[in-house]
Amino acid sequence: MNKATTEKELYIPATQAELKTLARDLGADIVGFCNLGTSPVSTMPHLHYAISVGVKLSDGILKTIEDAPSFVYFQHYRTANTLLDTIAFRLARKIEELGGESLPIAASQSLGKNNPYRGVYPHKTAAVLSGLGFVGKSGLFLSTEYGSKVRLATVLCSLPLTAELPVIENGCGECTLCQRACPAGAIFGEKPTTDGERNFDAEKCSKYMKEHFQDVGRGSVCGICIKVCPKNKLL
Repeated sequence: MNKATTEKELYIPATQAELKTLARDLGADIVGFCNLGTSPVSTMPHLHYAISVGVKLSDGILKTIEDAPSFVYFQHYRTANTLLDTIAFRLARKIEELGGESLPIAASQSLGKNNPYRGVYPHKTAAVLSGLGFVGKSGLFLSTEYGSKVRLATVLCSLPLTAELPVIENGCGECTLCQRACPAGAIFGEKPTTDGERNFDAEKCSKYMKEHFQDVGRGSVCGICIKVCPKNKLL
């Protein structure tokens, strides 16, 4: 084993430890790394590694959700997104300082009018590949530490990062509480996929929120499926 090989092998975990410490110091509750295999950005094929970061939502805030979202939940949701965007921004800057390239993906993302229910890359997929949890029947990412009480962001990068945790099996079992609680009927209650797209109708969810919850954040949030998830009660 030559000196160059040794330095390369030591470089990856040292870099990940530095990035994880930075994310934690900035407020992240969960941090993971993974190799996506291929980049989701066609013009930047070398960005096929990802950092997944998440922040836990407040238990007290979630208690204010009953059969509709609350005003305090909407504000909390926006605050969590802002924190995640700041963490992703700072991680991207750090990656560039380390000699890599990066692309931070906002916590709340959309490709615009032509494809409003998709983003650059699903945060939940990066989180699953990082071993931080699994996608539930609700289409939500369920953290092994905090259940569905998390918001996520992702940073794509060129640094050769490696997953520190194995991908885990879905843990929903026979539970269909989220399906029965969803006022929009947007949850199918079927076996989840890593992106959550084939067991959750994002368009149906969005339209229901805009029609029925217009007075809270102009119909941009709900949170009912988050509150009823029993994984939260086991933590």
